[in-house]
Amino acid sequence: MVAPVHAAGGVLYRPGADGTPEVCLVHRPRYDDWSLPKGTVKRGEPALAAAVREVAEETGAQGIPEFGLPEVSYVLPGGRPKTVRFWLMRAAGDDGPVQDTDEVDKLTWLPIPEAVDRLTYPDERPLLDLVAGLPPVTSVVALVRHAHAGERKHWSGPDSLRPISPKGQRQAGRVAERLATFRPRRLVAATPLRCSQTLHPLAAATGLPLVVDPAFAEPDDPSGLPARLRAARARLAELRAAGRVVVCSQGKVMPPLLAELTGAGDAEPYRTRKGDGWLLTWSGATLLGVSHW
Repeated sequence: MVAPVHAAGGVLYRPGADGTPEVCLVHRPRYDDWSLPKGTVKRGEPALAAAVREVAEETGAQGIPEFGLPEVSYVLPGGRPKTVRFWLMRAAGDDGPVQDTDEVDKLTWLPIPEAVDRLTYPDERPLLDLVAGLPPVTSVVALVRHAHAGERKHWSGPDSLRPISPKGQRQAGRVAERLATFRPRRLVAATPLRCSQTLHPLAAATGLPLVVDPAFAEPDDPSGLPARLRAARARLAELRAAGRVVVCSQGKVMPPLLAELTGAGDAEPYRTRKGDGWLLTWSGATLLGVSHW
């Protein structure tokens, strides 16, 4: 069986002169086509990290991830399947030159209807139709589960002071690497030390202060979880005013919180590995979606 090719890319947008969103298309001389910026995911590279990297290499622009878009799948010449994971990205505004000049020789910014017409491949057009129908994104929260902190049975002190392990330190470094490109404006951690330590590298990379908030911590008594989820939802409503926020929480809070926010009946799909997380995207008070990063 032929192994599929995994790629990632972005619908990169910016406000046009009249405020109408424009999206970026790239021209690839090898194929003489116009397409969305994208490229192959490297071994061991998270898809979102690959998407941010490829957008920067092909457009010279730093894309700030805002929303997970559907995958696009097709078959390459020769019969090998290919799947591309896309994200909606806002251009940060500090554009540089195209880095991958072997792949891309020119780019253009177009209003969405013109970009749909310019695209060479019909498979990518539904992504722009979807973006055109979205209300403006006003805030995005990156929700992170704390990094690995060893086994509780091997820690003799208070559980709230259990620190992250060497494995957790590596995970925290990856969190910083992935979410620094998100350009957060606030960093918030649940009260356990391991939550703050997970965001310490990101705080150092961004220069942002780290705020500790009990609203995102697991309650001491499981019966207190409903009240804690209400507090977390209320706190998220306040934090949305900051635009882009990173919140580090815990494994017993995140799945039911996400299930309540999305209206899902099952929290199981939102179980999250340590050092991993989700993007929560809002337009005003309306949650547009939740996407795994």
